[in-house]
Amino acid sequence: MSTDAVSPLRQRMIEDMNARKLCAGTQRGHISSCKRFAAFVKRSPDTATLEDIRRFQLHLAETGVSICNRNRIMTGLRFLFRVTLRRLDLAAEIYHIREPQKIPLVMSQDETRRLLAVASSLKARTLLSLGYGCGLRAGEVVRLKIKHIDSAQKIIRIEQSKGRKDRNVMLSSETLGLLRQWWKARPSWHDAGTPLEERWLFPGLRRRKPMTTRQLNRLFHEAADAAGIRKGVTLHALRHSFATHLLEDGTDIRFIQALLGHDKLDTTARYTRVATGMIAGIESPLDRLSQPRKRPRKSRKDQPPA
Repeated sequence: MSTDAVSPLRQRMIEDMNARKLCAGTQRGHISSCKRFAAFVKRSPDTATLEDIRRFQLHLAETGVSICNRNRIMTGLRFLFRVTLRRLDLAAEIYHIREPQKIPLVMSQDETRRLLAVASSLKARTLLSLGYGCGLRAGEVVRLKIKHIDSAQKIIRIEQSKGRKDRNVMLSSETLGLLRQWWKARPSWHDAGTPLEERWLFPGLRRRKPMTTRQLNRLFHEAADAAGIRKGVTLHALRHSFATHLLEDGTDIRFIQALLGHDKLDTTARYTRVATGMIAGIESPLDRLSQPRKRPRKSRKDQPPA
């Protein structure tokens, strides 16, 4: 789709995606998927055949593309054929592979404490504390504005996050203290002309833009290395750890679901599989085998008459 012959097709696809309010990241992914397919068949996708779809899916399997990426590519391609080209016959040939169900990798409370303690700067400590203390996604952390912090009600308002949903999360006293310290140290050279309520809490290098999630990811891995955490945790592990630690402390899973912004309780319930404190506290039936057997007490009805 990079040639002049297919540019009108790309424009039409972009219009279709805009009409359906797909976010910029999703649009980039769909366009990239279609460009990859066009490079494979060496012609415009609007001339594709059923055999082209079959060969492309076989090519993805043979070249070792992960199941997640493979499904993402085919989702973009299916949008092109089903919506833009109205080729339902081709769209029907696209199939998705069930992804392996993996449990999230979480940090212990001691590891989390060490991570936050060795953060290289006030900015890094504040960012990482928001991720863990509020269960925020990376994109939610970097896009926080002054208007989202409600110190009176002790909540942080997350606007139009994943799935175009709003939600509220708790604002602890410790997090509020860090935010106030950061606000005093925060660079303000690019605030000119921006109303106070609309200013980014963590401005980026580009004018009127927040810092990037890539910068936040780098700060996380620097802190994880400094804390001596050897397991392969990612930035999203802060959110996983937030949910797991709340569950281990006895917080109702429905409250955790609301804090995370999950639609389905099943999505939140997966944290029961990694709540090691709860799992370790369950008595194994093997241990009960080695315990002396308790004889049932005779009830008064079983006792012989005097």
